[in-house]
Amino acid sequence: MMSDQRINLDMKLHLRDIRREDLSKLFEYQCDPDSNYLAAFTAEHPEDWESFLAKWERIFSDPRIIKKAILYEEKIVGHIAKFERQGIPEVTYWIGREYWGMGIATWALKKFLTLLEERPLYARVAFDNIASQKVLEKCGFQITGRERGFANARGKEIEEFIMVLKD
Repeated sequence: MMSDQRINLDMKLHLRDIRREDLSKLFEYQCDPDSNYLAAFTAEHPEDWESFLAKWERIFSDPRIIKKAILYEEKIVGHIAKFERQGIPEVTYWIGREYWGMGIATWALKKFLTLLEERPLYARVAFDNIASQKVLEKCGFQITGRERGFANARGKEIEEFIMVLKD
C-alpha cells in the first residue's frame, strides 16, 4: 500500500468498543456465505439470530475479551477481538465482504495490536484463506503449526494454520 493510501485510511478508519446496537450489522456480515466459506470455522448455523445474540452476551460478560468495532467513515465494517482459547491469547477479526481488498483488515489489526501488550499472540486461519494469511503476515505473525478441524462453513474437516506474533 502506498503511503498516501495509508494516510487516507488513518483519516477514515478507527476502532471503538463494540456496542449492543452494532450487533445487527455484525450479524449481517456473519450471514454472508462467501465470508463464512473463507472463515471456515464459523457458527454451525450463522443465520441463527438467537444463537448469535447468546454468543455475544457471553462475549460482553467476559471482561478478558477485548472487542472493537472497525469503523470506516463512521460505518461499521467489521470487528476485531482478543480472547483466550484454553488460556492461550488469540486474535480474530471479520470484515464485511464489500470492504475486502481495501487494506482495512491490515490497518485494523496493526492498530489493535498497539492496544495489546500481551505476547505471544496467536491467530488461526484456514489453509486456503490467502488474504487473511497475508494480513497476519504483514502484522508480524508467522505460521508455527497446522491442525485439522471440522469447518462448519464447509461441512468437512480442513487444515488451518496456527500463526504467532512473538514481539
